[in-house]
Amino acid sequence: MDKDKKVVMITGASSGIGKGLAQEYAKTGQYNIAICARNQVPLNEIAQQFPECDFFIETVDVSVEEDCKRFINNTIQHFGHLNILINNAGMSMRALFEELDLSVIRRLMEVNFWGTVYCSKYALPYLLQTKGSLVGIISIAGYIGLPGRTGYAASKYAIRGFLDTVRVENIKKGLHVLVAAPGFTDSNIRNVALTKDGSLQGADPRKTTNMMTPELCAHKIRHAIDHRKRSLILTFVEGKLTVFLSKWIPSLIDRLSYQHMAKEPNSPFK
Repeated sequence: MDKDKKVVMITGASSGIGKGLAQEYAKTGQYNIAICARNQVPLNEIAQQFPECDFFIETVDVSVEEDCKRFINNTIQHFGHLNILINNAGMSMRALFEELDLSVIRRLMEVNFWGTVYCSKYALPYLLQTKGSLVGIISIAGYIGLPGRTGYAASKYAIRGFLDTVRVENIKKGLHVLVAAPGFTDSNIRNVALTKDGSLQGADPRKTTNMMTPELCAHKIRHAIDHRKRSLILTFVEGKLTVFLSKWIPSLIDRLSYQHMAKEPNSPFK
C-alpha cells in the first residue's frame, strides 16, 4: 500500500454509479479506495478487477449510524487519511403519495438523507485535515418535483440543502463540497425501487437505451471533483435545461414532468 496516495471513499459501490466510480478511480492508479455496500460480494469482484490497487472493503447499511461511523474509522485506521467522500448509496420509489405507505418515505429518508448525514458527520474532521472533497449524489429530482417519487425527491432536496449549508459553514476551512445530479442513468437503483407498499418494483419500466451509462456518469463526477466544482447537473434536456426552466417557468415544467412520467409503462397516474 502506498500511503502517499489520496484516499477516496464511496458508499453504495456494489452497482450502478457507485461501481462506476470505484472503477473510475481504480483505473487512475492514483488512489487508495474504500468501498462499501450491503452486499460485499460485488465489492470483492471490483477489487479483483484491479489487483494493483489497494481496496478497503466493508459491509455497511448507511441507514445505520454505527455502520457509517465504523466504516469511516476503519478506513482511517487502514489508510491513515481521507481526501474524498462520495455519498452515493441510495434507493428510489415509484407510487402515488395518495396510495403510499409512509414507511416507504421513512426508508428512503433513512438511506438517502440520513446515510449522507451520518457518513459526512464522521468523515468531516478528516476531510478538513486534507482540505478534501465532500460529495453528494442527488438527482434532477433534487431540483424539481418528480411525480410518483415523493420520497425520492424529498430525500434528494434534503441532501442538497444539507450539503449546501455544510459548504457555507466551512467556507474558510478549504473544504470542497460537490452536489452532483445525474439525469436518468442506466443503473440498478430503479430495479430495486420500492412500490407503494414497500415491496421491490423489479424490472425497470423505463427504456434504458438513451440513458447515460454509469461509467460516463462516474467519469464526469470525477472530473467535477478534480476541478472542485460546487454543482454538477448531467444531461442537457432532462438535466440542465429542465433545472434552468424550472426557475423561470415552473408551471410549464410541472406539466411537462407529469406528461413525461405518465408515459412510463404501468404509470401510477395518467
